[in-house]
Order: sequence, then C-alpha cells, then structure tokens
Amino acid sequence: IGLLAACASTPKPSVETTFTQKESTIPPVITNPAKSSGLIALDTARKMLGVPYRYGGTDPRGFDCSGLVQYAFSHAGVTLPRTSRDIFRSSQLIEPKQVQTGDMVFFAISKNKISHVGIYDDRNRFIHAPSSGKGVSYASLESSYWRKRLVAVGRF
Repeated sequence: IGLLAACASTPKPSVETTFTQKESTIPPVITNPAKSSGLIALDTARKMLGVPYRYGGTDPRGFDCSGLVQYAFSHAGVTLPRTSRDIFRSSQLIEPKQVQTGDMVFFAISKNKISHVGIYDDRNRFIHAPSSGKGVSYASLESSYWRKRLVAVGRF
C-alpha cells in the first residue's frame, strides 16, 4: 500500500506588503525578495522598448500606459489593477524626492485626474507607452510637459 504525505498548510509568501490607501483591494505578491518587484518590472519594461502603443493593449503586440506597467509588474509576481488610476490607488505613495529606480510615476494629463503611469528608470527618466502612433519609450521628468503633470510616485 502506498502512502501519501502532504503539508497541512500552505507556505507564506516570502515578502508581505500592506497598503495604506483605503481603496486597495488587490494586494501584490512578491516572489523574489532578493530583487525588488520594481527592478524586475523595470527590466521587463526595458525589453518592451519600441513595442507600439495600442489603446487597451496589455501584451507585447501593443501597450497602453497601464497595460505596460501591469504587464511588467506581473513578471515580478505582482498583480496590479488594470487602469492607471486604480494602480495609483493601490500603490504605496512616497514623496517624489524619494523616487527610486523601479518606482511608478503618475501623471494627470487632463482634468486633474490620474491618467498616465510609467516606471522610473534613472537620471530623471521613465519608461512608458506614451500615445497613439508612438511606441514604448523613455521620457524625461525634466521636460516641462511631464514635470508640471507629475502628481505622485508609488511603489509595491
């Protein structure tokens, strides 16, 4: 007679994250504590440079801004909401002057609402899926366009 043995409990994630925003409903799961989820996401986003913009796009056939961020963080084991506004609501907000490589940068393009997101790289630049007719690319936070529209910085 063969015997089967099993663990009575499931293993706990190696890193647990809590949110301070009250509207958060999707906690991230971080699977690689040796390298932050932001750095893994950034590595993934860098591999997507040049992929065309596609409204509602969530894969390498084409991305919109939140689709790129969602896709990149999924490769780090973090499940994000679909829209830039919901990603903002579920992230841990930090002071913009404390921005680190792999953090998300949030922008209000119109009507003072979060409507764009990218992943901060270094040297005051970020990767994003900018708009129709353009591909995933770098932009500078030093440009007057992005500087005056930056609303917040967040991380997971």
